[in-house]
Amino acid sequence: MARAIWKGAISFGLVHIPVGLVSATSSQGVDFDWLDKRNMDPVGYKRINKRTGKEVTKDDIVKGVELEKGRYVVLSEEEIRAAHPEATQTIDIFAFVDSAAIPLQNIDTPYYLAPVKRGEKVYALLREALAGTGKVALANVVLHTRQHLAALMPLESALVLVMLRWPAEVRGLESLELGTAVTEAKLAKAELDMAKRLIKDMSADWQPEEYVDTFTDRIMELVERKASQGRIEAVEAAAGEEERRSADVIDLTDLLKRSLGGKPGGRPAAKPEAKAAKGAAKPARKTRDKPTRTKAKAG
Repeated sequence: MARAIWKGAISFGLVHIPVGLVSATSSQGVDFDWLDKRNMDPVGYKRINKRTGKEVTKDDIVKGVELEKGRYVVLSEEEIRAAHPEATQTIDIFAFVDSAAIPLQNIDTPYYLAPVKRGEKVYALLREALAGTGKVALANVVLHTRQHLAALMPLESALVLVMLRWPAEVRGLESLELGTAVTEAKLAKAELDMAKRLIKDMSADWQPEEYVDTFTDRIMELVERKASQGRIEAVEAAAGEEERRSADVIDLTDLLKRSLGGKPGGRPAAKPEAKAAKGAAKPARKTRDKPTRTKAKAG
C-alpha cells in the first residue's frame, strides 16, 4: 500500500475508525528547476524589499494582513501559532448530506482512506451505510495546522476523503455578469435538436488510458534524448524533508450502539461518567467557527 501521509481516525458518533490518508493523485507535469547557467548551481527566491530593491534578512521580516490599500495589521509568530486549529488527528463528521448537494466548484483535492489497526470491519460498515443511503459525510479535519472542510464518500470498496473549498472561497455565478442573451437565450428547436444529436454521435466511454499530457511526453522524450547523448549537468541535491509524525488512535468499534443510545434522532447517549456527576454544571455547547471572508495573504 502507498505510504500514508497522515494517520488518525474518522469520528462517527462515539465510534473511532482508525485510518491512514493516502494521496489519490500524483503530479505528472514537468518540474522545471532554476539553475545558474555559469556553474549549474540551484537558484532560489530572494526576499526583496519591493520599494528599495534591497534583499531583506529573514529576521527582519514580519507578517501582516492588509485591511485596506497600504494599511496593514502586523501579527507575531506567537499570535499566528495560537490561532492555528488544534491538530486532533480526527476526521470529525458533523453531518450527512446528499452527494448531489455539494456544488462542483467546492470540490478540491481527493484522498484515499485506508483502514489501520484492525479497523476493517467498522470501515466497511461506514462505507456500506453511506452507499446504502446515498449520503456523503461532511467533516472537519486539520492537516498541517490548517483546518479543512471535507466530504467523506464511498468509492467501490474504499472510502474517499475529498477536501472542499470553504464557501467563502468560492465565487458566485453572479461574478460572471452573464447577460440575458445567455440566461434567457431564445434557442430554435432545430438548433437544440442538432446539438443533442451531435453530442449523442460523439458520446464515448470513459477511457483514461487514452487521455495523455502531450506536452509532458514531448519534454520527457527530449530529456531522455539529451541524456542518452551524455548532455547531463551535475547539480547538488537539496536536503530531504523531515518525515511527518502521526498519532496512534485506539479502535472503538464497540461504541456504535452507544452512539445511538436510544436518543431521539439517533443522537449519542450521555457518557456514563457524565450521568454519575449529578448536580454538575453542563459544559458549554461547542460551536464551529465559520470561515470569514477576509483572507490573509501567504507570507
